[in-house]
Amino acid sequence: MTTKELKTKKPKSETKVKKVVSKKEKKEDGKVILRIRVRAYESKILDASVKQIIDTAMRYDADIVGPVPLPTEIKKYTVNRASFIYKNTREQFEIRVHKRLIDIINPNPKTVEALTNLSLPSGVDIDVKML
Repeated sequence: MTTKELKTKKPKSETKVKKVVSKKEKKEDGKVILRIRVRAYESKILDASVKQIIDTAMRYDADIVGPVPLPTEIKKYTVNRASFIYKNTREQFEIRVHKRLIDIINPNPKTVEALTNLSLPSGVDIDVKML
């Protein structure tokens, strides 16, 4: 088929227009999203705390998206091994920060209260945003 034939088959009234939804319109729809970003140096502790967060949210019948693993942030540091004689020898150290993202859609007040009272292990950093 040629392009002319394809154009003639579809009348203009049937063409679908994709609507772009802005953040304000999402709020008008009534969807509130609680975005939780969890960070830690050790991945095992991070996964255990994410599992604890998800179990708590599931207990109160919340819709959950995630956990989404974000890229690991690696910071590398190079230090002189000696200060005088062996000045050209160096040691390298690195710190890895593992990150996960969890979205809770339309959380009820009981879910939010349970998440605020949750005790997580030390070394786990949590950022919570309402979208």
